[in-house]
Amino acid sequence: MQITATEFKTNFGKYLNLVNREEIHITKNGIDIAVLSPPKPNHSWVDDLIGVIPNASINEKQIKAERLTGKYESID
Repeated sequence: MQITATEFKTNFGKYLNLVNREEIHITKNGIDIAVLSPPKPNHSWVDDLIGVIPNASINEKQIKAERLTGKYESID
């Protein structure tokens, strides 16, 4: 979608809702000055470690549980 800077300023809220569906190119005097794009999907930091962790079947919940178990182990 391509809109003018004036149109963008006038209907800012409308375009914030529309940006989730498509990129919005903002122009001034017929020249692109900005591109409003939807945010990248959130991904877990665990996704960045795939291939680094030897047991690839482990998930984020298992990692948290393992850390908490080690942290709060009784000293008995």
